[in-house]
Amino acid sequence: MKVLVTGAGGFVGRNLCAVLRRREDVELYEYDLGNTEAELNLFLQNADIIFHLAGVNRPKDPGEYKTGNAGFTEEICQKLKKFGRAARVAMSSSIQARLDNPYGISKRDAEEALKLYAEGTGAECVIFRFKNLFGKWCRPNYNSVTATFCHNIAHGLPIQISNPANVVELTYIDDVVDAFCRLLNSSPAPGFRYAQPLASHKITLGELADAVRSFAGHRETLMLPDYNSRFMQALYATYLSYMEDEEYGYKLNIKSDNRGSLAEFIKSPHFGQIFVSRTKPGITRGNHFHQTKTEKFMIVQGEGIIRLRHIESHNVIEYPARGCEYRVVDIPPGYTHSIENVGEGEMVTLFWSDEVFDPSHTDTWFEPVIRSQSR
Repeated sequence: MKVLVTGAGGFVGRNLCAVLRRREDVELYEYDLGNTEAELNLFLQNADIIFHLAGVNRPKDPGEYKTGNAGFTEEICQKLKKFGRAARVAMSSSIQARLDNPYGISKRDAEEALKLYAEGTGAECVIFRFKNLFGKWCRPNYNSVTATFCHNIAHGLPIQISNPANVVELTYIDDVVDAFCRLLNSSPAPGFRYAQPLASHKITLGELADAVRSFAGHRETLMLPDYNSRFMQALYATYLSYMEDEEYGYKLNIKSDNRGSLAEFIKSPHFGQIFVSRTKPGITRGNHFHQTKTEKFMIVQGEGIIRLRHIESHNVIEYPARGCEYRVVDIPPGYTHSIENVGEGEMVTLFWSDEVFDPSHTDTWFEPVIRSQSR
């Protein structure tokens, strides 16, 4: 299938083309400002479906709204008619097409041009009226508050909020691309129509700014976003895309003593926390129990023995484990437990706890697993 994307270098176009390039059933034509009219003519003569994403939304000259939105759409429709084509067309528009500002009027006129093309040729033409879009590769400090917040906060730059209580309704770029791909995969349905509105999330500017600031503070707090919310997952992914390449790597805070070292990795109020330790040969960690807290231990390097004993029993349970086995041991409440390095080198262990460590309420009580052992 031959697919033309106009505005291929823009925010939506880049994300769509990145997906379409991976498809073996698609021959992709990418059109943007750097292409010639001859190339556009060739693309229009061959494309089975056109994703018309090119447009103007913040020109220096307001007159460019008409030429860049309605004018270019009319040009495409006229060329298709001239070439005797009834190609499928999906066009990106905006909810502002309902408004009587210059941008909204130009978008509404572009929709009308496509409608006339559909009526005159019988082609399938679908209008997507998007809300505020966000995601990777959106231009900051232009027309996307999300892109601006993510970019500026990631670079330690200030942001301006006119009114923190103002509500914005955001749609994620992957949902846009998925909608386009569903259309591409469907059989043609001749005629003009508006696509169903895509999923969106309402949030105040103040809440949006606070969320992005929390992402910037993650490396200090180690607290992850609430991944029960797909919106928050998408927003965090968007934030990361605005960091500089050399900023992706970072070090954890390492705590060392005569036993080895330990570092907390990630935390969340929804799943607890993960930390990792290095333990020297012959050293035993633990010898305590929890009233309610539960844990999981997994040795990822070296050789050790994980021991458990019910605090009301003398029976010691042993779980030998080696890093190559990826063996996980659950630590139930009311069982004192320890882990001993019985190998010749360092033992590296991954720990999970069902709650974030609270120094004021550790729920950790000393009790040797083997009663002859001391702290």
